[in-house]
Amino acid sequence: MSSVTAPARPAAPVETRPRIGFLGTGWIGRNRMEAMLATGRIEAAAIADALPGNAADAALLAPNAVQADTLDALLDQHLDGIVIATPSALHAQQSIRALESGLAVFCQKPLGRDAAEVRAVVDAARAADRLLGVDLSYRGTAGMRAIRERIQGGELGDVHAIDLTFHNAYGPDKPWFYDPRQSGGGCMMDLGVHLIDLALWTLDFPKVDSIDAVLFSKGQPLHDRTAQVEDYAVATLRLAGGRVARIACSWNLHAGQDAVIAADFFGSKAGAAFRNVGGSFYDFTAELFHGTARETLAMPGDPWGGWMAGQWAKRLARSARFDPECETLAQVAEVMDGIYAAAA
Repeated sequence: MSSVTAPARPAAPVETRPRIGFLGTGWIGRNRMEAMLATGRIEAAAIADALPGNAADAALLAPNAVQADTLDALLDQHLDGIVIATPSALHAQQSIRALESGLAVFCQKPLGRDAAEVRAVVDAARAADRLLGVDLSYRGTAGMRAIRERIQGGELGDVHAIDLTFHNAYGPDKPWFYDPRQSGGGCMMDLGVHLIDLALWTLDFPKVDSIDAVLFSKGQPLHDRTAQVEDYAVATLRLAGGRVARIACSWNLHAGQDAVIAADFFGSKAGAAFRNVGGSFYDFTAELFHGTARETLAMPGDPWGGWMAGQWAKRLARSARFDPECETLAQVAEVMDGIYAAAA
């Protein structure tokens, strides 16, 4: 009697526990560190922050981490990856240095102040064959993930219009945000980057055919980007296939609440909406609409803030190699450049 040998199963990928350095450990840096540590997949091996108080607070989360002073000192450590949460002007240069040193990178948004900086970082990641991630955190909300899943599955039909809003009743509390040389731009660079990303991400990154935009500073049209940053911006993106996305964002708007954050998607079969609750920066609902009927897709309470950081940590534990998906970061940056050019 003959026997048949079953084909061998492919070996499961071997996971490691990468050693991560954290550059910049203010509130966001510490939050992302905590999210990564919660996965159990990484070790916080080193910390560097220009402010001693920030480093001391981060050390409470990772008491065995080496305390470093600079990026150079971090690069001298035996690391597998680095998390960057520093001012925007430093992101591209610091990311490239880390990638060229053989480290995977997870960076706060924006990855660069313009498309040229972003492309340079993506090119460096590809050349080094290292994982690159950016904290486009609203992708991690349960509501936006549920809406994207239904759009990708065809439940909304042909999505022809998207309306995205992020109005902040406050402005940033750090002076560098208001210096265009350091920030690269105002509310569009700070908040609009999330909206651009969500518009393209939900539709699987369609081609953008044209852009119209208007920028304001203190109630007047923005005239000199070298001296001012915008605090109110509206842009219309005309996408491949005749689809349209409208983006509006602001700082210090008289909105009657702390924040107005919304994303509406209109399709031939259904609609969907993502909303913040009661002006909150953290609590969101998502609903699916069929005519006048509505279905709840997500309710407040999901710990979405560190979701992207946690996903990067899990991915790095499996493989530190380049992920071609990061090429889409350049498209987001090109749209940002196009908005500023159209407004000028």
